[in-house]
Amino acid sequence: MDLNEMILISVDDHIIEPPDMFANHLPAKYADDAPRLVHMDNGADMWKFRDRIIPNVALNAVAGRPKEEYGLEPEGLDEIRPGCYDVHERIKDMNAGGVLAQMNFPSFPGFAARLFATEDSDFSLALVQAYNDWHVDEWCGAYPGRFIPMGLPVIWDAQLCAQEVRRLAKKGVHSLTFTENPAALGYPSFHDEYWNPLWKALVDTDTVMSVHIGSSGKLSIPAVDSPPDVMITLQPMNIVNAAADLLWSRPVKEYKDLKIALSEGGTGWIPYFLERVDRTFEMHSTWTLQDFGGKLPSEVFREHFLTCFISDPLGVKLRHDIGIDNIAWEMDYPHSDSMWPGAPEELGGVFADDHVPDGEVDKMTHLNAMRWYSFDPFVHVPREQATVGALRAAAAGHDVSIRALSKHESNAAEKLAAWEQQIAAATEMQRSN
Repeated sequence: MDLNEMILISVDDHIIEPPDMFANHLPAKYADDAPRLVHMDNGADMWKFRDRIIPNVALNAVAGRPKEEYGLEPEGLDEIRPGCYDVHERIKDMNAGGVLAQMNFPSFPGFAARLFATEDSDFSLALVQAYNDWHVDEWCGAYPGRFIPMGLPVIWDAQLCAQEVRRLAKKGVHSLTFTENPAALGYPSFHDEYWNPLWKALVDTDTVMSVHIGSSGKLSIPAVDSPPDVMITLQPMNIVNAAADLLWSRPVKEYKDLKIALSEGGTGWIPYFLERVDRTFEMHSTWTLQDFGGKLPSEVFREHFLTCFISDPLGVKLRHDIGIDNIAWEMDYPHSDSMWPGAPEELGGVFADDHVPDGEVDKMTHLNAMRWYSFDPFVHVPREQATVGALRAAAAGHDVSIRALSKHESNAAEKLAAWEQQIAAATEMQRSN
């Protein structure tokens, strides 16, 4: 396929939230207690909510910056591309990168909005709903057809979470970001009937539970003196635990139309995973009493799970062992794994190397995302204006050059020292939990 003819929909990108996001949606009585962006003496902009400070970590917003600026230092908004937090600039960056649409995960509240869980449930719910309304009405609503809308969950209350899913569905939302391990956050596990109202709401509204790596805060933590490469290597592997836990869970058997996306987990591991679950079923189901209604676990996996990849040449090569209808592409803008702005070239190269037929390219680049998330961009964007070539033509003159933006002068040794401090803190947090 000519890369200029590809249509790209990414099912995993990220927002660096702008400072005014709560202005129009949070009830006035909560305004003084709302999270706010604070400019620090060192030039960093950090979200402050009660006694919590959440920095914009450099690795989370490095699109368009040289790799020498990658690291863990807190950043200011003036040190990152405006497309990270300004929807109008985001659209320009998307056009320049040839990307028709994105689904954007949150940043400072966490992927499961755990930050908003306070002792005051009404206030917490107001925060979640304010974020969701800002995301749907202002961010996605500014450019219809360019964003797959996504809702934050009411993680601390299954009934309220189900109600929020139904409320959002009326606004056209069919994706809910959620933790890959609620028990790690102190809530009942996926196997507990506590979550039944949520499962039913998801199925009733055709909403996908989009499970992002790291959403429980329980990434694999290496030794304090391990290099950062260890954790970065292991990050996608964290989704394997969630995949196994959910596949063997009661909800997958009882809610036949339940849909789950494994976000930013890659796909190359899935063929072995499917072989393993079938072998486990064959050898152990007689005493573990697992019953998939006459089907193999691998068959049930393909009925319920969407898998996502950034580049993943091996996953593309093994696409039929995974399930060609179960794969969607993600760009991960503006994180450090992102291929922006050269996604069409890199992705096109992966497809060309394995001689992927055009119909299968279309499934992985946009058709599967449209079907799983009940999203039709062509209601708003004519198909001939949605291709890589057409979008890039619309962005002619938009600067996508690699430019140094950081005001930090830290060297590699200082970056590694900051890394070790982060790992030590994360290790201590996991021990305390």
